[in-house]
Amino acid sequence: MRRLAGLYAITDARCGRELFAATEAALRGGVRLVQYRDKRAGQGRREAEARGLCRLVHNYGALLLINDDARLAAAVEADGVHLGREDLDPTLARELLGAAAVIGVSCYDSLARARAAVAAGADYVAFGSVFPSPTKPHARRVSLERIRQARGELAVPICAIGGIRLENISAVLAAGVDLPAVVSALFSAGDIEATARSLVGLCAAPRRDAGPGS
Repeated sequence: MRRLAGLYAITDARCGRELFAATEAALRGGVRLVQYRDKRAGQGRREAEARGLCRLVHNYGALLLINDDARLAAAVEADGVHLGREDLDPTLARELLGAAAVIGVSCYDSLARARAAVAAGADYVAFGSVFPSPTKPHARRVSLERIRQARGELAVPICAIGGIRLENISAVLAAGVDLPAVVSALFSAGDIEATARSLVGLCAAPRRDAGPGS
């Protein structure tokens, strides 16, 4: 498996019919990890969109993960799944998707949950919301200090999400985050491709080693 690092684009359900065009703009801007996330769509539409995104993302040599639904990830031959608190156990997701699949787990502000996820075979763990988030305005907040603590202890890549944008992504990266995840900062931008290119460039800039997983 390639090293998981760089900008992590999570699709915005508000894109509607522009989902594929918006995602392709992000890919043209250099994004190489995409998560399909739409909790409002029916299963039929979600499967059709996931299949289409899988083809599109793979055409750019990038990876597609599916939010929440390991069975959908298996059905459309996506590269993996991102699991929340109410979703399938990571061990069961691994059995379903296979050894090569990328499995990420939301840990919110909990280092204990992150430790358990790593023990269960997660390929990366995600913390958030780091900053106030227009996507999840009521999400529990996590401090950069907690992320630094996780970075010092955990050897897997660390994802952070929530309110990350051009103006604050450098602080997130300095805390040891490998995968800064963005939704509205990218998909609500006037020029998605240019915004992606700027964010990807900041992620690629040299930075000090912050821990065992950096």
